[in-house]
Amino acid sequence: MLSKNQPISYSGTGRRKTSIARVRLIPGSGKLIINGLPGESYLQFSPNYLRISCAPLTILGLNKEYDIYVKAEGGGLTGQADAIRLGLARALCSINPENRMALKSEGFLTRDARVKERKKYGLRKARKAPQYSKR
Repeated sequence: MLSKNQPISYSGTGRRKTSIARVRLIPGSGKLIINGLPGESYLQFSPNYLRISCAPLTILGLNKEYDIYVKAEGGGLTGQADAIRLGLARALCSINPENRMALKSEGFLTRDARVKERKKYGLRKARKAPQYSKR
């Protein structure tokens, strides 16, 4: 049972490469908290990463409506920013199913399946072969 003074939270999970972001949306003033740190400092004050992460809210015009709490792990900042974007878009779809059309047309609900290819035996990397010597 939810108590009356506890706000409802919405959640979504985003993945990209080896990054996983669990996103919780709570009605609030629009602050971004990633792993207990302010979003700006966690994303190293990069305007590009901040823009990518909050793009679904910008598209829907909900910038100052929700506080975003993120638990991000694995990968680098680019993968984590994209994972946050996917998790945020999924959470916004759970709030209102009508958001789905706008987010899908922008490509925010598409999971980017590109991951690093495994190394094969007999090769130096996934595809790089040892130098061939004819004689």
